[in-house]
Amino acid sequence: MESGSADENLGLARESITVSALNRTVAGLLTRSFRLVRVRGEIANFTRAASGHWYFTLKDDRAQVRCAMFRGRNQLAQFAPREGDEVEVLAQVGLYEPRGEYQLTVEAVQRSGLGQLYERFLQLKNRLQAEGLFDAKRPLPAFPHVIGVVTSLQAAALRDVLTTLARRSPQAAVIVYPVPVQGEGAGSRIAAMLANVSRRGEVEVVLLVRGGGSIEDLWAFNEEVVARAIRACTVPVIVGVGHESDVTIADFAADLRAPTPTAAAEMAAPDRAALLRAIEEQMAQLRRLARGRLQQVQQRLDYCQRALASPRAPLQALAARVHALALRAGHALSRHVVALRRRSEELTARVQRAAPRIESGEHLLQRRALALAVGARHLLHERQARLQTLAARLQALDPHAVLARGYALATDAQGRAVIDAAKLAAGDLLRLRFARGSASTRVVHADAGADEASPPRSAG
Repeated sequence: MESGSADENLGLARESITVSALNRTVAGLLTRSFRLVRVRGEIANFTRAASGHWYFTLKDDRAQVRCAMFRGRNQLAQFAPREGDEVEVLAQVGLYEPRGEYQLTVEAVQRSGLGQLYERFLQLKNRLQAEGLFDAKRPLPAFPHVIGVVTSLQAAALRDVLTTLARRSPQAAVIVYPVPVQGEGAGSRIAAMLANVSRRGEVEVVLLVRGGGSIEDLWAFNEEVVARAIRACTVPVIVGVGHESDVTIADFAADLRAPTPTAAAEMAAPDRAALLRAIEEQMAQLRRLARGRLQQVQQRLDYCQRALASPRAPLQALAARVHALALRAGHALSRHVVALRRRSEELTARVQRAAPRIESGEHLLQRRALALAVGARHLLHERQARLQTLAARLQALDPHAVLARGYALATDAQGRAVIDAAKLAAGDLLRLRFARGSASTRVVHADAGADEASPPRSAG
């Protein structure tokens, strides 16, 4: 019996595999048998390798397991674990084949207990969202005169917010409403302070801010009473809680969510320097538009002058058209100047409300606008006077004016003007044009040498 059993065992072991193949098979079995598992335990033997990977042991009072969290995953973690931390990991069960050691490949890590808090967060968020509490958003005032800040007086975020507001909008007043932003009852006290802000009616926009922290530190901003107080506030509320990766229920309820307290201050307060730059750019654009419009009018006047240079054109019609064009150009330029001045006054008024010290800029803009209007009218008057002078000169050269003084224009049979009596012969047909009407005659006698010729007698 013993001999037979030994032979049977040898037969079973006849087909051997390598250690590598064995470990690879076991690793495949573990991967297929376990998907992602959530494991809770205490951190021990934590090591951060030069490659950026984390290696540590997860243990409880009875057992332990080795863990690896590679750099691409641990860079997404919201905190760096330390020895003794109680954590929960989401991991893939596997085998480190070179050593044959069973280990967890960690995909995500969080402090122990956060899973339940996160579930509470999601349930409240989904319920309030289905209720429609997050839908209506109020617009922020463009240039607030009074800004409210709801936070703790001991919060580092308060200093950052006040510094940012003073830099961007020094003309705006700031009212701080102190309230605890962490600890037992903080949510109810925040809600009560927001209600107090509405009752007092002192501000145009409210900043609800605090610095970063753990999910437990920020939990007051995940309470339903705070979300409802934000929506019930009579003025828009900007929420800037924690860092950009921190998201709370208050962020969804807010009229505007800021990634940080400093960003909340920047959203509430317009940048005075940027406004001044924008105004200067608009003034430069107004000057360019006025100059271009004036050049167009000058070109049209030049065209009209060139059109009047030909005596064949009906001078009176051209003069009337030029006059009409000049009037239209003057009216258009006047309307444009008035529009520019009105726009300038509007911009200046806005700047005065945002920064009183810009008042001197308004006077400068008015003087420049007045100088521009005076210069445009002066140039237009010069062009009109020059046009009238040219029209008078052209009127003096008009042949019809000469005929009106008793002269006649003589042309031959081909319609050519006759200016030399030596080129005429007896019997030539002439056509005489008077100021009113014309007549035909034939030459009886032509004397090229006499200053005054005898009046011709009609041959017909």
